[in-house]
Amino acid sequence: MANKTFEELFTELQHKAAVGDPATSRTAELVAAGVHTIGKKVVEEAAEVWMAAEHEGTDRTAEEISQLLYHLQVMMVARGISLDDVYAHL
Repeated sequence: MANKTFEELFTELQHKAAVGDPATSRTAELVAAGVHTIGKKVVEEAAEVWMAAEHEGTDRTAEEISQLLYHLQVMMVARGISLDDVYAHL
């Protein structure tokens, strides 16, 4: 998997949500399933970040954080929230 920035991932996910087939794109599938389904994944991934940070190494924790960031961005796409909308609150 190629490395990408937070912004590059967001652009990719917007595209996949807009034109992707839910049968072949996990992003399109999650967006089609809706906020409730995405929210459950956000909570699950947040718990996995915590557990990895408590009991596993840096690399595993970073991997779990990347999965959490992915699901947070899918939620953003599903709700029509832009990066600028989030950055305004940082």
